[in-house]
Amino acid sequence: MEKELYTTSMNELYEAILKLKNKNECQKFFRDLCTLSELQTMSERLQVAKQIQKGTPYRTIAEKTGSSTATITRVAHWLHHGEGGYKLALHRV
Repeated sequence: MEKELYTTSMNELYEAILKLKNKNECQKFFRDLCTLSELQTMSERLQVAKQIQKGTPYRTIAEKTGSSTATITRVAHWLHHGEGGYKLALHRV
């Protein structure tokens, strides 16, 4: 599955995202690309990662975000043992 991240079509997606110039362009692109549910899920995961990084207890994160503890645990795993994408994004926003 990991190799699926590096296919030609995935690289074209990453390149397309990098070509977007501002938040308005991102909103338009992602709204066309994703369902509202997919966008909400991604947004929720970013908020969960933010709270984990702050040291917020999982139960509190669940109450604040509506995320399941399974989602919170999964986000925590990728935040601490992933490729560093969450940390990079959180550092920049």
